[in-house]
Amino acid sequence: MQLKKVNICGVNTYKLPVLKNARMKELFHQMRDGDSQARQEIISGNLRLVLSVLQRFKNRGENIDDLFQVGCIGLMKAVDNFQLGQNVHFSTYAVPMIIGEIKRHLRDNNAVRVSRSLKVLAQKAQQVRESLTRKLLREPTVAEIAAELEISPEEVVFAYQASNDPVSLYDPVFNDSTDPVYVMDLVSDNRSSAELWVEDITLRQALGLLSERERTILESRFLEGRTQTEIARDIGISQAQVSRIEKTALRRVRHHLSGGEGSQNACF
Repeated sequence: MQLKKVNICGVNTYKLPVLKNARMKELFHQMRDGDSQARQEIISGNLRLVLSVLQRFKNRGENIDDLFQVGCIGLMKAVDNFQLGQNVHFSTYAVPMIIGEIKRHLRDNNAVRVSRSLKVLAQKAQQVRESLTRKLLREPTVAEIAAELEISPEEVVFAYQASNDPVSLYDPVFNDSTDPVYVMDLVSDNRSSAELWVEDITLRQALGLLSERERTILESRFLEGRTQTEIARDIGISQAQVSRIEKTALRRVRHHLSGGEGSQNACF
């Protein structure tokens, strides 16, 4: 989502103010003394936090104005509950509350509705499961839970499945200072083994164009799930260098996979 010169709910995002930490502390003290204008200034000065959070939900097909308003509710809750003595930046405290508010909105307004009776059944099944676990000293089977509830095993399974929140293909499963890895990146497909075999060869060829350090960094990042900071510490370079090497290596792999010609190994 482009932040410059974009109007959301009639707000020009390009002109949103940014508050410095010293001013934030001053305003929070004024707000605690009952100054409502100080509260409004804190909210206005942190609307960019809401915009940054909206980036995570931009592919959900939801109305961006609606999500912005919901995010502002989370921001206001964060403002009203934040304590200066918590020794954390306001943004660190506020972002999870904004995310939580938007997620609740998406869950409550999801097109897939689960009946109240099914939710109650799922709760009962969970209570019985915990009770039987303590009694049997092991995980109970679905049949045992069903017998305790006097329903069929199929009803237990259906209740459990219906109570689970749906996962978006665009939900991040791995994220740090670089591009996130989404659920859709990990979903397998049903293509033939021949297609996958050819792709595997192509990928191996692309990786063969990389230096040993580039391959090590990519394997550590995407096969082992390690952070750039951890990798930097192990190989004795800075996190910024790891980020640059990773981006360069990924660019070269993508170029090769898209049909571009291979390039010479870079030295780092």
